[in-house]
Amino acid sequence: MYLSTSIPAEVVDQITSVYPNRTIVISLAEGTSLDTMELIAALKGHEIPFIGGVFPKIIFGDQTYESGMIITTFDNVQHTFLVEGLDTSAPQIPEMEVHPSGKYFLFTFADGLANNLSSYLSELYSHSGSNLSYFGCGAGSLSLEQMPCVFNEDGIYQDAAVRILVKSNIALGVRHGWARVTGPLIATKTERNVIHQINWQNAFEVYQSIVEDHGKQSITRDNFFEISKAYPFGILKDDTEYVVRDSIAVNDQGGLVCVGDVTENTVLDVLHGRQEDLVEAAKSAAQAVIGHLENPRQAYISDCISRVLFLEDNYSKELEAVVETLHQNGRKIPVEGALTLGEISSFGDGYLQVFNKTIVIGLFE
Repeated sequence: MYLSTSIPAEVVDQITSVYPNRTIVISLAEGTSLDTMELIAALKGHEIPFIGGVFPKIIFGDQTYESGMIITTFDNVQHTFLVEGLDTSAPQIPEMEVHPSGKYFLFTFADGLANNLSSYLSELYSHSGSNLSYFGCGAGSLSLEQMPCVFNEDGIYQDAAVRILVKSNIALGVRHGWARVTGPLIATKTERNVIHQINWQNAFEVYQSIVEDHGKQSITRDNFFEISKAYPFGILKDDTEYVVRDSIAVNDQGGLVCVGDVTENTVLDVLHGRQEDLVEAAKSAAQAVIGHLENPRQAYISDCISRVLFLEDNYSKELEAVVETLHQNGRKIPVEGALTLGEISSFGDGYLQVFNKTIVIGLFE
């Protein structure tokens, strides 16, 4: 459900009248003129269980919105969690009881600019393993300035994640559409989400040479974000798609700042894409979830904001392709979602990843 109101009492009225006795997930567009703490207080005052995140834009059907919120609901929620300390190497991971014979998924919003987001997800997977599926979004601002961006009944947080554990089925589709330009390269010196050296050389200088040779255009510190949005890194995983890493800035030492960690000695390819390939990849992600659930109830799209920046006016074709595919053969599945700073999913071998420049579709019963 899309709500355009910025009045907390009206949000509460809508939820209590339409979705009583359900756990609420709120995807809040950052352009909404709403006091988040007032919304939290109103929801808490009516004993509505919820988690939420703030995003550059939100998705409802085949449209995006810079203000308002998406209300997504779930039954059979077993636990709700807050994890703080995603800026540290050892965030505290709450224990979860998951029956091995059951079907569960974990839905999470996490600070997409937290330095140790990838490490947190790795630690989460080591705690919970393959007994459940994972789906989620990296929250944050289009300005790429870190801020409090995930919330629950106790407040709004930075360097944190909120999540719910749901006893139900999920189908996942993960695609990106980017293709290899060159590689393999080795990230020979890294620190969390910063690549300092590639092949034992200054990372920016190596990347600059590759991009300028392929694109026949100059890339500098000043225009880095504008050019680099078309040239992400790819980390190749066996039998799955690349895990794409978005390089968004250059630091003073020539290190490449990425959305998501890059482990030292990771093997990288430089990727490039055509707009039509990204649209086709989105359609393929939707096709991947069809037919896996007996009674699909709703779909949620976690779609990287940098795909919008790359596709520009053609981004509407991506959403239209997804919605048309999900609605084939008369299916009337509500489609909601967010434009994100990192897409979170288990995929392929089941291992939990944070992706960039990727579309992840979760289909829920």
